[in-house]
Amino acid sequence: MASVPASCPRPPQAVVRHLLPLPLQLQLVCRLRRLPLPQLGLSAAARRGEALPRAAEGGDGRAAAKEEEEEVEEDEEEEDERGREAGEERGEDDGAREAEGAGAARGSGRFAADYISLGIREPVYEVVEVKANGSVSTEKISRRQLLKSSGLRLRDTRSVDPSLWLMNSMPSLLVREQAILLNLGSLRAIAMHERVLIFNYNSPGGKVFLELLRPRLNPRNINGGPAMPFQLEVVEAALLSRIQRLERRLMHVEPRVAALLEVLPNRLTGDVLEQLRLSKQSLVELGSRAGDLKQMLIDLLEDPHEIRRICIMGRNCTLDKVSDDMECAVPLEKQVAEEEEEEIEMLLENYLQRCESCHGQAERLLDSAREMEDSIAVNLSSRRLEVSRVELLLQVGTFCVAVGALIAGIFGMNLKSYLENNTWAFWATTGGIAVGAVAGFFIMYKYLKDRKIL
Repeated sequence: MASVPASCPRPPQAVVRHLLPLPLQLQLVCRLRRLPLPQLGLSAAARRGEALPRAAEGGDGRAAAKEEEEEVEEDEEEEDERGREAGEERGEDDGAREAEGAGAARGSGRFAADYISLGIREPVYEVVEVKANGSVSTEKISRRQLLKSSGLRLRDTRSVDPSLWLMNSMPSLLVREQAILLNLGSLRAIAMHERVLIFNYNSPGGKVFLELLRPRLNPRNINGGPAMPFQLEVVEAALLSRIQRLERRLMHVEPRVAALLEVLPNRLTGDVLEQLRLSKQSLVELGSRAGDLKQMLIDLLEDPHEIRRICIMGRNCTLDKVSDDMECAVPLEKQVAEEEEEEIEMLLENYLQRCESCHGQAERLLDSAREMEDSIAVNLSSRRLEVSRVELLLQVGTFCVAVGALIAGIFGMNLKSYLENNTWAFWATTGGIAVGAVAGFFIMYKYLKDRKIL
């Protein structure tokens, strides 16, 4: 409840009897004593400056206060009706002004407003920035700042976003108007005209890339000729770092596989077979990565439009949408861009050959390992066949002996057959059992050989 201001005295007890709300009581008393109205919640009649009727004196005070309250309510209803009619006429204008004001308040920060309204924090990347002059610095950049500085779209960052490395494991080289996006396994970077941003710089690919890129950022290259444009230096350093990593892994796996091929299949132990399995797994992974990189380079070489977009980056040139020809404001820039197009094709072709060599060697070693596995499987199958043959012969012999034991068991019964009275009956029975067992074994053996079971 609002407090009574100091400019207005306390109303007399005869009037204040809880008949009116506090704002109306203060209003009535201040007008009776000709004092300024306090800034409280006033009625519509008071806001219009209309004079309130004086309260009746004497015993009619209660009736006057009641009439005052009814007049105030009628005035408020009339003003509400007029406000609704005016609001319907100004509805559209007010809505447009509110939308315009909200848009002006948001300004260029609508991306951040979207994140705040959805309750999502805007991603912040920690990157290493390498400039064309060779300076290296580490900084934190938000996604909105990254899109604004590189001229990329939100969907373009999916290929280089470190948080999506499981979804975007395929190598890619995407060319945009102002940047080149590199995704080569553990190396993810954005190359622009005068700088490159490396995302996962602590990864093996990022470290090798930095080691190869920084020495190349000189006015003259190793051969003494003019250096290539910065973005081409970045692309070549990225491809070289990836190819060298694949070649190092191949040089590490190749001697181990060659040693295993010499030992096998004469030495079939658990340790040797486990080393063969691990080597085969490494070759499969190496061949898969080399094959993916090879396919990326082939697709890039078969698309001259992408190569020309790399050439015109940072220049005042455009590509014709119909003929795909370069159109430059300065003829010299067009000539330089065409020469760079040939250089880029030769560069990509060189790394494609190295990648094909690495992929082919990995595939050959993998085929040798698979052939060795097949040879081991055949050797083990031959050994299992010999074991099965011996088991079968033992089973045949056991069957023949069991038949003789059956005859001996029959004669061992405590029933008189009158043969026990003859001295020759024991030797005749024993000799018959032995001859029958041997004869039965050879008969079964010949049967199994004829059926090609043995």
